[in-house]
Amino acid sequence: MTNDPLRFTVLGCATPYASVGNPCSGYLVSGGGARVWVDAGSGTLGELQRHVGLDGLDAIWISHLHADHSADLLTAYYGALYADIELAAPIPLYGPPGIADRLAHFLTNTDTRSPIESAFAVEELHDGHRVRVGALTLTSRAVKHGMPAFALRVESADRSLVYSGDTAPCPALTSLAEGCDVLLCEAESDRSPAEGERVHHTPEDAGDTARSAGAGRLVVTHVGRFLTPQQAVARASTRFDGPVDHAAPGVTFPVE
Repeated sequence: MTNDPLRFTVLGCATPYASVGNPCSGYLVSGGGARVWVDAGSGTLGELQRHVGLDGLDAIWISHLHADHSADLLTAYYGALYADIELAAPIPLYGPPGIADRLAHFLTNTDTRSPIESAFAVEELHDGHRVRVGALTLTSRAVKHGMPAFALRVESADRSLVYSGDTAPCPALTSLAEGCDVLLCEAESDRSPAEGERVHHTPEDAGDTARSAGAGRLVVTHVGRFLTPQQAVARASTRFDGPVDHAAPGVTFPVE
């Protein structure tokens, strides 16, 4: 269906480990007939299969290599090569520099390197990376998380979704999100650290980023365990006048 609208389904949003009924970070972004698994946190592969199998994906995109955003790539590898599906070609995988070697280190159990490239056609992200996946354009920007990390803008013909990944507030994210229809933004931190490098948004930060970018709608995700989703939404709403929702697991959000 090349004319289906842009939307995303929350596969999970828990941090830093899965909860009952809520895997770690992962989203299925779809539109124009294309389907992209965005972040593959632990537990998300099972939820993904409610909607599409590995052999039905057009691409996988990974924001950074913390386990709560990437661990299910390990089981996806086995599923792609050694289970009940047959891939016509390796799945395009866009991720931070070093992602293929990181996977191989986990998966290789002999002197022979596991054939990562047989399952995934790996392309490393860089600041400003842009790729076309079916009818969707994916643009990545490097963001501030104390390690190589990226945010993502997904554009269809007339809609745009921006996903923060994990990051402190930074100009790159605000620029990427400028004028987007929906900003899916993490709100992991309860407060700014007294000292040291910031690596996450607070709910207030998420509201500030949405306001500064002129986003149409804010969806807070990756909410820390010391906050309820309702508290995160309420606090983000003090800084952003537009609609604010929580990325509840299992919910599909239209980008409109």
